[in-house]
Amino acid sequence: MNSLISANRDTSGDMRHRLDLLLVLVKKEFTVRYKRTILGYIWSVLQPLAMAMIYLFVFKLIFKIKIPDYTLVILSGQFPWQWLANTFNASNNFFLGNSSLLKRVKFPRFLLVLSGCCNDMIHFVASLPVIVIFIFIYGRHPHLNWLWLLPLLLLVHICLTIGLALIAATLNMFFRDMERLTNIFTTMWYFGTPVVWTAAMVPAKYKFILYLNPASGLLLGWRSMFMGTPVNWLLLGVSGLWALGFLIIGALVYRAFEWRFAEVV
Repeated sequence: MNSLISANRDTSGDMRHRLDLLLVLVKKEFTVRYKRTILGYIWSVLQPLAMAMIYLFVFKLIFKIKIPDYTLVILSGQFPWQWLANTFNASNNFFLGNSSLLKRVKFPRFLLVLSGCCNDMIHFVASLPVIVIFIFIYGRHPHLNWLWLLPLLLLVHICLTIGLALIAATLNMFFRDMERLTNIFTTMWYFGTPVVWTAAMVPAKYKFILYLNPASGLLLGWRSMFMGTPVNWLLLGVSGLWALGFLIIGALVYRAFEWRFAEVV
């Protein structure tokens, strides 16, 4: 009995130590990102907002796409996408950019990935008031289902980003081409994901493509929540399975190669 209690205390202490270390790493990421900047956090809002305004100008004013509340449609897709894309692209340097830590300090290296993912998640959550302002501008309002839909979407989103980030961060330690491949893939993925277009614009015979894209159900889920429209639970469930699959694959890839990190940095 005493040995069991001691083991539980050791586990609890280890978890507390990892949590404290994660908080320190997240704080470090914030400090590095906004070091010597004037606007600081505002940049994380301006970037997706500027992209949304550009696409609004191109598609609404030039191509004259007939979609109601198109500004809100773009914003509700652009902000969640920015979180996913920023984390995925930055993940190539989660390990490589902390080579001095990997060489000198022994700690769970996956916390570097978690801190990067949590950092972008915090920025996304902090940008929600901007989306809410536009929701009210367009005569809509948040619903009570946000209380459970928001945590659910955050869970799927963070699992997908962590899984992808673990894969990219680990492989980039051995294949430095990953950074360039990731940037190219993210650009292609962006236009294949319902960020500036809607699921209704996809012809019926091509609807299956939405299920092959891990981010489709997730992004459409965010849009449904923000705009107060019915959630496509089947698509969201498929995104959830994709997220779980990538999380498992990411963990396996990390565990397979983590022991060689110190010798390749």
